[in-house]
Amino acid sequence: MRKLVFATNNDHKLRELQEILSAEFELLSLNDIGCTDDIPETGTTLEVNAAQKSFYIWDKYGINCFADDTGLEIEALGNEPGVYSARYAGEGRNAEDNILKVLEKMKNETNRNARFRCIISLIINGVEHQFEGVVEGTILAEKHGEAGFGYDPIFRPNGFSQSFAEMSAKDKNQISHRGRAVMKLVDYLKNI
Repeated sequence: MRKLVFATNNDHKLRELQEILSAEFELLSLNDIGCTDDIPETGTTLEVNAAQKSFYIWDKYGINCFADDTGLEIEALGNEPGVYSARYAGEGRNAEDNILKVLEKMKNETNRNARFRCIISLIINGVEHQFEGVVEGTILAEKHGEAGFGYDPIFRPNGFSQSFAEMSAKDKNQISHRGRAVMKLVDYLKNI
């Protein structure tokens, strides 16, 4: 089985990706390769941040890897929080605080259109390839559901009656931004 490092310290993302990739690849975490570094994310776009993280691992360890950066883009807020989604309410990366900030900013908005975007930067033998996944939806007025992570309780994908946090992991992965980007990644990897 082929091995790939997923350059993340986010256990939720790691579990989600392991479920998607388990049949094709052995997914290694940063801990598995002994990386405890705080990998920089200083870019102003998802594309730059994803590349920054994957090249950091390639440059330091010489291991084929991928990294992602994901953002929630809310139309009424000028596509905020976007690249700053994880730190929207502060450097503490507190999901509950981030949700509360979005709900407060959106309380008088009638345009609730939003989308999640995920960019995956894959490095194979020092060459980068990027894959994008997008899911359109709406921001709910209050939290719904207990599953998922991040903004999942306030995001309902178009065409569905449940928030991401009300869906099973399997159902969410089939339609999510990350799931869509990962499917492009897997399709690419199967053909190299």
